[in-house]
Formats: sequence, C-alpha cells, structure tokens
Amino acid sequence: MDTFSDVPARVEKARTLRVLHHAPELLSLINVWDAASARVIAELAGTQAIATAGHSIAASLGYLDGDVPLDEMLNVVRRIAAAVDVPVTADLDDGYGNAGETVRRAVSCGIVGVNIEDRLRPLDESARAIQSAVDGAASEGVPVVVNARTDAFVIDRHRPVDAMVSDAIERGRAYCDAGADCVFVPGNFDAHIVKRLVAGIGLRQVSVIGLPLIPPPAQLQELGVARVSYGQFTQRVALGSLHDLARALLDGGTLPSGIPELN
Repeated sequence: MDTFSDVPARVEKARTLRVLHHAPELLSLINVWDAASARVIAELAGTQAIATAGHSIAASLGYLDGDVPLDEMLNVVRRIAAAVDVPVTADLDDGYGNAGETVRRAVSCGIVGVNIEDRLRPLDESARAIQSAVDGAASEGVPVVVNARTDAFVIDRHRPVDAMVSDAIERGRAYCDAGADCVFVPGNFDAHIVKRLVAGIGLRQVSVIGLPLIPPPAQLQELGVARVSYGQFTQRVALGSLHDLARALLDGGTLPSGIPELN
C-alpha cells in the first residue's frame, strides 16, 4: 500500500488510472466512504480502482453534502487510500475555493484521481478551476486523472433537455481544453442523450452515474463512455440493509447465520 512518500508508486497508480479511463473497456467504479467499505470493494475480483463519494462521506461524518471541511475530507480520503492497493479517485466537491491547492494536498494523501464540480458557475471561472486542479497535480509530479463534473443536468433541471445537453457539451469541451481527462455529467437520461454527449465531448471522455434511465454497462461501453460510478447509492444500499436488520432485531428477531466477516 502507498505510504504517500513514494512518489513513483503514486505516479504509477495515476498512469494506471488514466489508462483505465481511455481504454476501450468501460471503467466501473464502486463508490466508498471509509476505509472499511474501501477494503471490501478492493478485495473483489474485477475491482481496478475505487472512487470516493463526497455525499456519503458527508453523511458518515454528520454533515450535509458539500459541507465537509477540507481537512476532514482529506483525512477520510487519506485513510481510504492507505487501506487499499488500487488507485483511488476522490470527490473533492468544487475544489474548496482553491482547486489547485486542494488537489495538491489530496495527492499528498495518496489520491491519484479527482472530481471537481462546477455548480454551474460562470464557464470561464469553472475552466480556470479545472486548469488550477491540473496545475496543482503537476506541482506534485503526479499525473492525476481530473474528472471535471458539470452540473448541467443537476441544477435547474426544469430547463429544456436540449439546453442542458448543449450546456454540458460546451462546458465539457472547455474543461477538456483546460486539461481534464474526463467530463462527469451526472443525470438520469437515456442512451440517446448519452450518445449526444459522447459525440459532443469526445470518445472515452464522458463519465456518468448509474441511475435508472442510464443504459447498462455493456451499452455504455458500446456508446464510448469512459466510466460509470454510483455515488451515494452504494451507501444507501448498505444503510438500507442495516435498517432492515435493525428493524428485525427490534421486533424480536435474531442475527442471521453466515454473516461474512468483512470488518
């Protein structure tokens, strides 16, 4: 595991993560929120890398999404990166006001990929933040994979679909020009929209979240999508299982047999 003082090891992980993003095969990333969940996922056959979920980390620490102080967020992602051998890409919200410095500090924690979201701020401001993130990684000598998130489908969702698609493409192109490896377009849309996004932003340069209308992984791969992740929903499934078990125990039930020792 990375001790974070071994720059060559971090460089190699970052290069591996970049290859995974641009390979013909879709990169599927399961989102985690602490060291225990990271270890469970890392030990599964087929796990090539891990992504943190900012929303889930916030919930686990008692914050609303987007309200986690930077030092606390970095402490969590440091523990996650230290717990596994695979590359870890971290959700760093909007860069905490200084994307370059935030990414630089994340790299020192063992992170080799980052998400930076635009929150639909002015395009020139958002593109500068992505450029700053790229520069911050470069200052550490690590070729960090920058996944630039646009909230074109998340904020003001009552806009016409064509307007959201056009906005996502314009922003995505600007972020790629600023040095982003991939453009994350979260939203619940179908294959037709995915095809338009890939055509507008670039082959193997679009990242999506696995929501109900999003095509299954095999189709996403055929459409030229780079990666799919699952955000806060992995934690919700875990908490749902805890909720159901607790309900059964409070109602007089007993623990089921065969519980795997995952912690």
